[in-house]
Amino acid sequence: MSKLYIVATPIGNLEDLTFRALRILKEADVVLAEDTRVTKKIFERYKIKNVLSSWHQHSKDKDWGKIKNFIFEDKDIALVTDAGSPGVSDPGGKLIELVLAEFPDTEIISVPGSSALTAMISIAGISLDKFLFLGFLPHKKGRQTLIKKIAEADLPVIFFESVHRIIKTLEQLKNCPKKLIIGRELTKQFETVYRGTAQEILEILQKDKQQVKGEFVVVVDK
Repeated sequence: MSKLYIVATPIGNLEDLTFRALRILKEADVVLAEDTRVTKKIFERYKIKNVLSSWHQHSKDKDWGKIKNFIFEDKDIALVTDAGSPGVSDPGGKLIELVLAEFPDTEIISVPGSSALTAMISIAGISLDKFLFLGFLPHKKGRQTLIKKIAEADLPVIFFESVHRIIKTLEQLKNCPKKLIIGRELTKQFETVYRGTAQEILEILQKDKQQVKGEFVVVVDK
């Protein structure tokens, strides 16, 4: 019977790959990757010589058909995302749903590790025993309404933001007096953490465009 391993990979620093994750990636019959070009960097770093196949949000029926064949052949599969833990703001959940629907006896095993969410929580410096996580905010529809709810929330709110929208987000929150903690490029060479109001952090980023690069994790205190 096939096993499906859900394997967390580094969010930046490749040294954050766990011993167990490395073993599973080497032992699995096939590794499914959100972007094989990204995962190849891990393969090259740790000399992993395994079958690498693609699974992402735009995967088609033929891709699922290939995975079904792996399961029919009792092959063990490892699923990885580009960075962090599969299923957190990526298409990992879709694959698990398909597997459970057609192959309910398949053993699904978590191999936990890096996550931008937990990395940010660990350095936020505020009480986060309860919080609301929103993943990536919508680009357009419903965005303004959600921003208003974030500003008025009685729990801390955490969300991901891209380089293309971080300035817009801070501008939309600039009248909110709440404290923000923003992590940029977590675990990477240019990791930066900003603390202050949306207006204060906005001014910092607008003065230095070099800091408006990479991926951002935003924490809005209650």
